[in-house]
Amino acid sequence: MANRIITFTTDFGVTDHFVGTMKGVILKLNPSAQIVDISNNVHSYDILDGALTIAQAYQYYPSDTVHMVIVDPGVGTHRRPLLVTTEKHIFLAPDNGVLSLVFEREERLSVRHVSAEHYFLQPVSQTFHGRDVFAAVAGWLSKGVDVAKFGEEITDFTRFGAPKPKLVNPALLKGVVLKMDKFGNLITNFTVKDLPQLFAQNPPAFKFVVGNKEVITLRTSYAQGMHNEVFAIVGSTGFLELATNRGSAAALLGANRGTEVGFVMDDAAVAAVAAATAGQVPG
Repeated sequence: MANRIITFTTDFGVTDHFVGTMKGVILKLNPSAQIVDISNNVHSYDILDGALTIAQAYQYYPSDTVHMVIVDPGVGTHRRPLLVTTEKHIFLAPDNGVLSLVFEREERLSVRHVSAEHYFLQPVSQTFHGRDVFAAVAGWLSKGVDVAKFGEEITDFTRFGAPKPKLVNPALLKGVVLKMDKFGNLITNFTVKDLPQLFAQNPPAFKFVVGNKEVITLRTSYAQGMHNEVFAIVGSTGFLELATNRGSAAALLGANRGTEVGFVMDDAAVAAVAAATAGQVPG
């Protein structure tokens, strides 16, 4: 397919020349290329943040889109450039795990080591593979060059699992803040599947514990929250967020990415859940 869309997910920011230069490389190869920024403000060197960002966005693009995901603290080392194809999408990224959540979601994929150097800009800089390798390859891909021409398939690519909530005891499940968004909402790693009790017809008493603060309310919209009230809400990412209405939950809770979050049910709720699981009615 000619004129594939190209997306950018990078930690390059918007104050330097990096993103503009990469777009120039692509447009010089294919002046009619369509380029879309998903985000160029991934936290610097933060591979997990890059993985979360692309995982939330790529499925909303047309089939055959080329997604460049460049968060590359290992640039200039022996880490490999990858070209990944799934049933509907194409990805370019360093082999450092930044595509791990894509790998987790896609059942069928092919991973290639990009080694066909005649598609690179020459000479290749030691510090800017985004320009000389990834943008150049993206430009050729946007013109419809077949993925098989860029390198051989590999199976030993880097991947990691995103942090999952851990059951400490029947009353306590420990999670973590994965991300703080622009509004100060804290995106945790709890999903609806992790906390089915909360979404039962008669949910038990519960609390999310962040440091010495507690969150005891579940809302279905941000606007339902009262002034300076922090509440839990299922966000568009599928994860539970700790949020507040027109304010920063992060500031109110003194929390940020990496902060531990505990989900606690009271003793009566724990007993009821245990009895229901055993097929008994608590006395």
